Amino acid sequence: MCGLGGEVAWARAPDLEALARLAAVLAPRGPDGEGEWHDSGVALVHRRLKIIDLSARGDQPLVDPELGLVIAFNGCIYNHHELRDELISVGYTFYSASDTEVIVKAFHHWGPARFVEHLIGMFAFAIVEPASGRVVLGRDRLGIKPLYFAEVDGGGALRFASTLPALLAGGGGIDTEIDPIALHHYLSFHSVVPAPLTILRGVRKLAPATLLTIEPDGACSERRYWSPSFARDTSTTDVDWERVTLAALRTAVQRRMVADVPVGVLLSGGLDSSLIVALLAGEGQRGLATFSIGFADAGGRHGNEFHYSDLVAAEFDTVHERIEVDEARLLPAIGAAVEAMSEPMVSHDCVAFYLLSEEVSRHIKVVQSGQGADEVFAGYSWYPPLAGVGGSGVDAYIDEFVDRSHTESSAMVHARMRLACDPSRDLVERHFAAPGATTPVDRALRLDEEVMLVEDPVKRVDNMTMAWGLEARTPFLDHELVELAAGCPPELKLAEGGKGVLKRISRGLLPDAIIDRPKGYFPVPALSHLEGEVLALVRDVLTPERLAHRALFEPEYVESLLAAPNEHLTTLTGNKLWQVALLELWLSTHLDKKAGTG
Repeated sequence: MCGLGGEVAWARAPDLEALARLAAVLAPRGPDGEGEWHDSGVALVHRRLKIIDLSARGDQPLVDPELGLVIAFNGCIYNHHELRDELISVGYTFYSASDTEVIVKAFHHWGPARFVEHLIGMFAFAIVEPASGRVVLGRDRLGIKPLYFAEVDGGGALRFASTLPALLAGGGGIDTEIDPIALHHYLSFHSVVPAPLTILRGVRKLAPATLLTIEPDGACSERRYWSPSFARDTSTTDVDWERVTLAALRTAVQRRMVADVPVGVLLSGGLDSSLIVALLAGEGQRGLATFSIGFADAGGRHGNEFHYSDLVAAEFDTVHERIEVDEARLLPAIGAAVEAMSEPMVSHDCVAFYLLSEEVSRHIKVVQSGQGADEVFAGYSWYPPLAGVGGSGVDAYIDEFVDRSHTESSAMVHARMRLACDPSRDLVERHFAAPGATTPVDRALRLDEEVMLVEDPVKRVDNMTMAWGLEARTPFLDHELVELAAGCPPELKLAEGGKGVLKRISRGLLPDAIIDRPKGYFPVPALSHLEGEVLALVRDVLTPERLAHRALFEPEYVESLLAAPNEHLTTLTGNKLWQVALLELWLSTHLDKKAGTG
């Protein structure tokens, strides 16, 4: 797990000073080493977190002079041992024990169009062919590892990086105007902005499961290489589904123990993380390090779930640490978490994950986490209402999920940001109309896996853990498990209030109190119920002067939110005021302050 960046220049030599500034911002993602490589038209930079092959032979960018390839890589290839053996059997020689070198040999052996099909893991990479000047950028199937890019210096070069703030640090005249379509998505989908868009007009991100080939003259071509099928195997019984799901999850958890350092678990006490602990214990793991976090109560909301995480820790005799966050730490952590965000994210979990990662990184470098189970196995509240609805299901999905109507979105933004069309509805309609998903539940799950999952929980975990040089691995996002779950009938996933298949395979593995508990979320009550210092911060960033400077939101609308800060809620009970304030906080942090205007 690392940070990477680079530049492909066709009108000049690569800007090495800009890339040095970019790499400095990536330092928290890779505190264990740094490197750079360049030739006349391409340059790469890298910051390393040492997880596999802790020696200098695993340093990056990795140059393979025999094959004529150079790579900068972020992530982990869980099947690198098996691929190494296969490649050795056909004549390749390895000089390191790193998974990075395996990618290079695989690229050479199977070719740019096929090699990613052999990789099991999370990854973002840049592979350079110095002889041709061609560069291939790639991202893993579920978008676990990020990759942003932007044209710089008037289109004379394309620069890329693991984070958006790193791109901005490099300079080069990137267009930082707000993209009106991206803003509409932000306001509709709980801050989700689907690839290739970002909130900034001049910055784009590579979509999951996508390869981007950049030619020496600047010509670019994209290819999507994977998408799960929701086709049904009607011969599979309910018992068969439980058996194959458990087997696939066991494999996914085992894969994510591949490391040359210890691996722990972020244990919330919910079903998903608890099941990971149970499966690891069943594999004979002893002395497993587990971590949970809790906050002070606020607004009548409970701030921790220690009762459940303690129960699981005791059941499986883990080395467990409770992290209790007092109110004094919360306000500074908000600013730090916003600093760590590649894009504005309204979820309260960001602050929780930031503080949790800070503490966990003092003990360990790698953890498994339960993110993704709700999107893959239908654990959220908006899936059951889609079961049995007629037609495409678009209206039912929008009614259950979308934060606000197009009319409200238009009324709350400045006139210059208003759109005649409803791009957020168009997005849902386009995804729901695509072939391969026959029921509204399937269509919603596919949309959420391809967009919402990537741009909310996955991005949140990556940004907050990597801010502390902590690698988070997500077994529920193993692509083979996701493929299996896509074919599972919706009624089995929706059973028992959601995630029915997971609950059934958990019987006998976990205490019933964990399986049958009400669904919980990472609780940060002080951000869901705005009061005290947090509300003061919100008021400070939404002054009339700031609103006029930004010209994004209508002042009257913001004033109505400030007048009743906890009464205006989205469809999923998110705080509308926090959504507006978080965007302003992010823009102030990443644009104004760095430009010296805030």
